Amino acid sequence: MPNQFDSVSIRKKANVYFEGHSISHLIELEDGTKKTLGVILPTNKYLIFKTHVPERIEIISGKCSVQIGDEPEVRIFSSGETFYVPENSYFKIMTDEVIDYVCHLG
Repeated sequence: MPNQFDSVSIRKKANVYFEGHSISHLIELEDGTKKTLGVILPTNKYLIFKTHVPERIEIISGKCSVQIGDEPEVRIFSSGETFYVPENSYFKIMTDEVIDYVCHLG
């Protein structure tokens, strides 16, 4: 996987959720593909994100616990791993360290 995205448009205003525990920026590539680049800060409770389009979340650094939709299983994802969330669903994420991630939208 590449370490950077070239030729992108970046939204200047950050998306800040959960009292600052999740911060991201939307980028758009030349082909119209949209992604968010962000961080999730340590939290002792699950942060719940709803999806409107399919999302592929790539963990760049850190380790987190994730529960996708109504699945009972909580899985651990670490640096270099990816998880998928279907459209019109949700996922819960919790971490005790800083997570860097890329969310590939659509």
